[in-house]
Amino acid sequence: MRFLTWLLTTAIALATAAWLIDGIRFTGPDSGTAELREKLLPLLLVSLILGVISSFVKPVLTVLSIPSIIVTLGLFLLVINAATLLLTAWLADGLDIGFDVTGFWPAVGGAIVITLVTWIVDGVIGRPDERKR
Repeated sequence: MRFLTWLLTTAIALATAAWLIDGIRFTGPDSGTAELREKLLPLLLVSLILGVISSFVKPVLTVLSIPSIIVTLGLFLLVINAATLLLTAWLADGLDIGFDVTGFWPAVGGAIVITLVTWIVDGVIGRPDERKR
């Protein structure tokens, strides 16, 4: 259940970023039920890729970047989040999933949107381990 909640939260955040940021997009139809039908599986796959990268690559990047994070008072974490989003787009392109991030600044904007939407959705639905208390 926790995995499904996490996957849904990440998918909502990615869909919001693709909707709000011009340089982030899923390929395929732009409206109607055809859009939902053709973009749902790629959205879930990209959410899964982003989760794997955030679980394994991001901690290594964060530890290696501690001096930069300290000097910038934590703002360098945005660069790390943007890099994970760019890496996700690169892997999705390699797997022919149909997800594209056009550059660094859209990745930064997308990282901010994904972080904010994740916080909001987690606050609304709550984490499964917190609901039991």
